[in-house]
This record gives sequence, structure tokens and C-alpha cells, in this order.
Amino acid sequence: MFMQTSLRTRQNPLIRQLADCIEEVWHNHLELSPFSVPEGLGYVEGALEGEKLVIENHCYQTPQFRKLHLELAQVGTGLDILHCVMFPNPEYALPIFGADLVGGRGGAISAAVADLSPVNADRSLPEHYHQALLALPDLQFSQPRALPEWADIFSEFCIFVRPIGSQEEEAFLLRVREFVSIHCQMACIEAPLTSDLAVAQVIAGQQYYCTKQQQNDKTRRVLEKSFGTEWADRYMTTMLFDAVT
Repeated sequence: MFMQTSLRTRQNPLIRQLADCIEEVWHNHLELSPFSVPEGLGYVEGALEGEKLVIENHCYQTPQFRKLHLELAQVGTGLDILHCVMFPNPEYALPIFGADLVGGRGGAISAAVADLSPVNADRSLPEHYHQALLALPDLQFSQPRALPEWADIFSEFCIFVRPIGSQEEEAFLLRVREFVSIHCQMACIEAPLTSDLAVAQVIAGQQYYCTKQQQNDKTRRVLEKSFGTEWADRYMTTMLFDAVT
């Protein structure tokens, strides 16, 4: 059922578990069909500071989501990355789910982030989402991290932490499962928009989200060092954060 890959089996255990978890929820709740990945961007190899860089992208689409994107990446034997975004179709007034995991040397996770990000003009989640997320139990992490300056796209429920130990890693994994499950369940009962103005507002919100995410200098620097500025820009704008027009 899952898109098992050789890269996934070599990655940090939490990244492997999270990738399997996300795909499991997708398969259980959504009607998935293949998504056409831009040419040459499904599987990519390069080098970063003398170490091999591998990127694998797995994408699906559904009636409610124009792209479900799961990216796995590895630099040498010391850096593992998971990146996931669920982009709704603009006919559905849904938030954008996003998650990232970065595993450093020695197996520790240095950064874990997950959110359901609002795309409406006042940067608020739909009320039914707000109530569902409010009902989740509070989580306490010993090392919360500060969001970057450009991160006004995230909701009050955003988690950005450095999980310490197996309990905190399991708590993060469970919260992502809850986020994705709620998102898929809400999407399946959401009625499509019928107003051109409402659709245009969703498109504007998604464009704003993508513009902000493209300001992530850390991601861009890694891609530029490995593949050059032109390739990095194409990857950021057509694979990672391809704003709908």
C-alpha cells in the first residue's frame, strides 16, 4: 500500500515512521490518484560539501487536494529530511497542512514542525478546524523553537520543537497523525466553493503561503550549493511551493 523506497529504509527512524504514518492516513481517508511531477524532479542526486545528496518526491492528488507532496532527502550519512505539504484544490476553502523533520548526526531530530496553516485573509482557521484542534490534548516539549520572521502563515496550533527522547518523538508523531486525520476528514465533507470571488480568495491565500515559504533561506542555500541558483529556484517554485494560478 505504501510507497516504500530504498532511501526511506536508510533514514532516521522517526522520519521513516512519519512518512509511513502520513501515507497511511492518506490511503485510509482519501481517493488518491497519481500526480504528474515536473520532469527530472521526482528523483534527484547531487552533492553538498563533498557528500552525496539524494531527494525523492512522492506526489498524489485527490478531488479535494491538487497535490499531496511527500519529499524525503538525505545528505551523506548525517542529515535526513522529511518535507510534506497538502495543497488543497482552490475550490475548497481548506487550510494547508505542512510538516518538516530534520534529523542530525547521531540520530537526534534537530527540528520538527507541523501545522494546519490558514489561507484566508485574516489568517484564521475555519471554525470547525479551530474547535477540533482546540479539543486535542495539550503537549509539552522541553525544547520549543522560535519560528522564523517570515512565518506569519502559521496557526496558533503550530508545533515547532526539538523533540528530546522517545516520548517527545512519539508525541510529535501522534500529533501529526491527528492533524492529518482531522484534515482529511474535514476535507471529505467540505462542499466545493461556488463563488468565483471565494475561489480567488483561496488562490490568493495559497499564493501568499508559497511566497512566504520560498523565503526559507536554509532550504534555498542547500539547493543552490548542490545544484546552482537556477535549478534551486525552479525546484522551490515548481516542486516545493508551486502556487496555483
